[in-house]
Amino acid sequence: MARNKYPEITVDKILDVSQRLFLEKGYDNTTIQDIVDELDGLTKGAIYHHFKSKEEIMDALGDKMFFNNNPFEKVKQRTDLNGLEKMRMAILLNQSDETQIKLTEQAIPLLKNPHVLARMIETNHRLLYPYWLGFIEEGQNDGSIQTQYAKELAEFLVLTDIWLIPSIFPANKEEIQKRFQCIKEMLEKMGLPLLNNEIENRINELPYFK
Repeated sequence: MARNKYPEITVDKILDVSQRLFLEKGYDNTTIQDIVDELDGLTKGAIYHHFKSKEEIMDALGDKMFFNNNPFEKVKQRTDLNGLEKMRMAILLNQSDETQIKLTEQAIPLLKNPHVLARMIETNHRLLYPYWLGFIEEGQNDGSIQTQYAKELAEFLVLTDIWLIPSIFPANKEEIQKRFQCIKEMLEKMGLPLLNNEIENRINELPYFK
């Protein structure tokens, strides 16, 4: 059997079809066979060659969407913003991607699986921590951020995403809002006044926090 000389093309096809089906039918209602049926001759074995499970497909989709529409890179080169403003803008841009929000809403129940949760934590740390640290250090240099805990706060920001997810830490909307206020005050006391009213309002509108 001839080997696929362009495996990245196959992966992209699988991810494109999966994304469309997850958005049309929902993650839970989409099977691997549904994905195979839309792949024009590719077999189930071809999918499992690249992805061990539907969860891995969703995880890879998250990475792909992040890199294709990376809010951190969009603000990184902005010379009109200081470090603190870049952090705020990155958060707002990230919460404005409707497709990513819809997929995230469907993926959140998967985080009850400890393996999926562990992979999310590792991925978030690998992708987000360097950006947060870079912006905080930039803010220290330009005077917009007054803290002695750049590395610790960068790590803390990676973890706050998880604390706000109600499927991991059960909470109603009011309790989620209280957590947000707690995070806001903690950051302010550590010299990082990151979370303003605009960000709070945007987060409150996310479907999985309602």
